[in-house]
Amino acid sequence: MELLRAEKITHSFDYPLFKDLDLNIYPKDCIAIQGSSGCGKSTLLHILSSLLKPNNGNVFYKNQNLYDISEKEKIRIRRYEFGIIFQTHYLFKGFSTLENIELASILSGYELDKVLLEKLGIAKLLNQKITKLSGGQQQRVSIARVLCKKPKIIFADEATGNLDFDNAKNVIEILIDYVKENNAALFFVTHDNQLAKFCDKTYILNSYGIC
Repeated sequence: MELLRAEKITHSFDYPLFKDLDLNIYPKDCIAIQGSSGCGKSTLLHILSSLLKPNNGNVFYKNQNLYDISEKEKIRIRRYEFGIIFQTHYLFKGFSTLENIELASILSGYELDKVLLEKLGIAKLLNQKITKLSGGQQQRVSIARVLCKKPKIIFADEATGNLDFDNAKNVIEILIDYVKENNAALFFVTHDNQLAKFCDKTYILNSYGIC
C-alpha cells in the first residue's frame, strides 16, 4: 500500500503551475523531481507535506486526507512522521550543533544517532555554535536533525544545494540508505541531473503534471 497519494492536484499563483497531478509514493521509493525554474517543484513539495493546501485535489497519507484532518493532527504528522529539509536551514542560531540535533531527537523520542553524524562529517562539530559553521556544514546539520527523528517520508527541497558534488553524493547516498533500511520514502527536489540518477524514479514537472 502506498504511503502517500496525490489525486488531481491543481495549483496556481498569478500563473498556473500544474493541473490534475497524480502521484503515488510507496515505502522504499526514492523519487527525484526535476523541472525548469519556477515550474512549481517546491510548491508541490509543500503541498504533499501538508504545508500548503492546493487549489484543487487531495493528498492522502496512510489513507488520511491531509486537508480534512485537524491542524493539530497535521502538526503531529509533520513532527513525527515527515522529515522536511528546506533550502533554508532554519537552525537555532544561538544553539550548538549538538543542541540543534538533540532537540529534534528528544521531541520525537529517539536517541542521537552518532553513526549518522560520522557519516555526515559533522561528529567533530557538535560543540560548535551554528553561526560558526559554513553553509554546507549547516545544511548537513539540518539533514542530521531530520534523520535523527526517524521520519517515514523525507521531503528534500534542494537539500544538497549548498554542497560540492562529493558531499552532495554522500548525502544522497545516506538518504537513500536510510529509506531502504527504514521502509521509508524520499521525495527529492533537485536541479542536478547527476544526483537525480541515484534515485529509483525521476519525474519532470511541467504545467501538465509530471512525466
